[in-house]
Amino acid sequence: MAIPTVYGPAYSTYARTVRLALEEKGAAYKLEEVDLFKGETQAPGHVARHPFGKVPAFSHDGFSIYETDAIARYIDEALPGPKLQPTDAKARARMNQIIGVIDSYAYGTIVGKIVIERLVAPIMGRPADEAAVAAAMPVAEKSIAALEALSSGEGPFLVGAQLSLADLYLVPVFGYLMGTPEAGKLLKDAPRLKRWWDNISKRPSVAKTQPSLG
Repeated sequence: MAIPTVYGPAYSTYARTVRLALEEKGAAYKLEEVDLFKGETQAPGHVARHPFGKVPAFSHDGFSIYETDAIARYIDEALPGPKLQPTDAKARARMNQIIGVIDSYAYGTIVGKIVIERLVAPIMGRPADEAAVAAAMPVAEKSIAALEALSSGEGPFLVGAQLSLADLYLVPVFGYLMGTPEAGKLLKDAPRLKRWWDNISKRPSVAKTQPSLG
């Protein structure tokens, strides 16, 4: 049986979520780099894998799929290893809710605005757009407050004692956020999320998938 292949750059937050799931399952896999900044996501070969020219895409044993949520759930359900989705209906619903908040609100403002301006703009040779950062902060603050309220606080992970896909979605976002000066302000009133990050950032899977933007 062929090992899974992840198509996307190592620096992509969503590609990292997929890689984290594979690492936590203890699965061997191959990362095939597709560089967004070089326009490689629009190349015909990649568009054949992902018609919208996004990352990640994924293949395993003749089965191809795109969209992070579908990929991560496939990995959990198709591969052996620790389960990454709670069986309890309430815990599973909370996991799904947290993922929804990250996808719909947190990612776009934290990564798409703050991280881009603070971490990516200097690499691209331009100054940060301070107005864009300032405009992003209210939604970023609301997103962090929502995630703080939704985290259980009753275990080391977002939905309690069990690592779940919710954790693997938030790790890449926090990995970049913590490198920005806005992190302190955003996490000032989020003790649960700070404890969560202190704990989960030490996991081997997190260290192994640590990206580099420079």
